[in-house]
Amino acid sequence: MTHGLTLEEALERLPRLGRPLEVTELPGGLTNHNHRVRTATHDVVVRISPPGTELLAIDREHEWRNSCVAASVGVGAPVVEYLQGEGVLVVEFLPGRTYTAADVAANLPRIAATARRLHAGPPFASRFDMFEVQRGYQRIVDERGYAVPAGYDALAPNAARVEAALRAHPERLVPCHNDLLAANVIDDGGDLRFIDYEYSGMNEASFELGNLVNESQLGHDHLAELVEAYHGVVTARLLARAELWGLAGRWAWTLWGVIQHGASDVAHDFWDFAQERHELARLLLTSPRLDELLDAAGAAP
Repeated sequence: MTHGLTLEEALERLPRLGRPLEVTELPGGLTNHNHRVRTATHDVVVRISPPGTELLAIDREHEWRNSCVAASVGVGAPVVEYLQGEGVLVVEFLPGRTYTAADVAANLPRIAATARRLHAGPPFASRFDMFEVQRGYQRIVDERGYAVPAGYDALAPNAARVEAALRAHPERLVPCHNDLLAANVIDDGGDLRFIDYEYSGMNEASFELGNLVNESQLGHDHLAELVEAYHGVVTARLLARAELWGLAGRWAWTLWGVIQHGASDVAHDFWDFAQERHELARLLLTSPRLDELLDAAGAAP
């Protein structure tokens, strides 16, 4: 695939940052190349996105706008520059510790408080619907002839039942991050911050909670703790909706991994990513528990 700007080319288009005194490549980005750039006047992260990430349902204009909103409520990093059409976003570097899955498990009430602050903020520029995203991914996979994990297509009827249950009595939409990997949580000892708003958009809070627990591969007890910390109460309906939205995430993120495996220039085993999400989705989509969850999630509030 074609490559985007190099860091040197990006910095030439960002003259107000000044001359770099120190540049450090930051690990962990699965769709971008991230660099910490320190100058005499700035300490920033320069995020460079290669062409083709629109295949992953990322709208860079919306990401920039939503990043500004998240920063305005003290949850995201302040936005310094955005090079429209160039795939370059510059935000202030946030000092602090990047979370691991173990950190997520140990700080669920604090994460819930930060999520509530984000969700109570001004609306985001876009809508994020995991089932619509999955259908978009499916079209790309079909058009390009990408291989999917064995048995993926056979799960579609049960995935459709999950969607129907979640659509029956939907929650109100709030501005959600939608991709709360452990590495997207920063802790400096005060309020937590969430970084990287590529998939941000208006969504149900239950998706945020279920996806967060799943991405750190935590258990059902952790999900119950997070739901209680967020809502102040745990009900069968709230718990089931969070679990099923998390399942919808795994169902769709499987195809995200498939597309990345076929198109990305980032050094990562995306096929393993896809297989892992598929297997976890398969276990619940074929579980005897599914009917119970569907009944609870689809009940009127």
